[in-house]
Formats: sequence, structure tokens, C-alpha cells
Amino acid sequence: MPQASHPHRRAEILAGARDSLPMLLGAAPFGLIFGTLAAPSGLSPAAALAMSMCVFAGSSQFIALTLLASGTGLAVILLTTLVVNLRHALYSATLLPHVAGLRQRWRIPLAFWLTDETFAVVQLRYRETDVSPFKHWYYLGSCVSMYVNWNLWTLSGVLLGRSLPRLEHMGLEFAMAATFTGIVVPMLRSRPMLAAALGAAAVALAAHGLPFKLGLMLAALAGVVIGVVAEELA
Repeated sequence: MPQASHPHRRAEILAGARDSLPMLLGAAPFGLIFGTLAAPSGLSPAAALAMSMCVFAGSSQFIALTLLASGTGLAVILLTTLVVNLRHALYSATLLPHVAGLRQRWRIPLAFWLTDETFAVVQLRYRETDVSPFKHWYYLGSCVSMYVNWNLWTLSGVLLGRSLPRLEHMGLEFAMAATFTGIVVPMLRSRPMLAAALGAAAVALAAHGLPFKLGLMLAALAGVVIGVVAEELA
């Protein structure tokens, strides 16, 4: 990947990392908790770190830990995590028009590093009207900061797990919900966006009991459909 020697590239990278700071703080407790849960679930410290480095998907990693601890087969684990991560297809479809012209050496790592948090930040940058040709460097800045943050907190959780075995019961998971609430609410400036958010929330509540986190995917699809219909009717 090319070096960020151009001053505008460096500025975009730093801006992406800076704007991702609330997400870094929100993800920190989850990385910490994942690290502490690894050993009780049967993962070695090295395996826990490898999962964070190679999978890099918090919800899938937690689900995989739960299934591993219950003795679930590999095929079921793979299928379940695939279903949970189907929402990334929606993220990719949204960002594709902005990255379609990039070379493969850019698109592959950016696709791997794409997370809920990075999508929330980057899609706002792409919606800005300036014609900067370096917005993908902003994307990169968010990705790298999130990736390093997640793995550092996973390592911290692994190291602290034995000394603080009940860390997962301290309610730290609230940080992520608060972070996303703070990001989403200011975006609800139009009726279509508000309708999409309310519709997705209603479906998520109604489908909460479905297995394999299917309710999350249904809520995402419902939000997209409602938003598109509301936009057409507006």
C-alpha cells in the first residue's frame, strides 16, 4: 500500500483516526471482555489474539466463543457467524460507489477492516461535498485505528483475565450502545431517516428471540426498505 507522503493524505488519515476516537472508546470494553472470556471458553491466549487479528469482528467472535464453549461443531460456528455478518453486505453496497475506482491492493484490506464503527464514521465523510481525492485515506485511518485498538484491548483482556476473572460482569458493554446512540441520533434529520430508524428498532424488538442473531439482519433489512420507501414518498 502506498505511503502517506502527501500532506493531504496524512491529514485524511489523522482525521479518520480522530473521528473514530468515540468508537475506539466504545469498542475498548468489548475487546477487554473478549480477552477475559477466551480462556474460560477453551481458547489459548495465542488463539484469542489470532482470532482478533484474523477475524476482527466483535459480535462474531463472541458468538464463536459461546459456541466453542458448548462444543458446537465448526460448520455450525462458521454458518452462524456468516449470518451475523451478513449486514456487512449492506455496508459494502453503500460504500461501493466510493471505492469502485480503487486498485485491488486498496479494496481488499479496506473490505477486511470494514466494521460497524468504521462504516458509521466513513460514510459521513463520503457524504461531504468536497472533491478531495484522498477520502480513502480517511477510510484507512479509521480502519487502522480500530484494528490496532481492538487487538490491544484483546491482549489486555487476555493478560487481565486471570487476575480479574469477573470483568465481563461489570456492565462495560453499555459503552458500545451509548456510543452508537450518540452517533445515530444526530443523523436523524429527515423523515425517511427517522422512519428507517424507528422501523428497524421495532423489527429488532419483535425479532429479538430469533436464533443466530437473525433479528439483527431482519432489522437492518427492514430499515433499508422503510428508508427507501419513505424517500420515494417524500
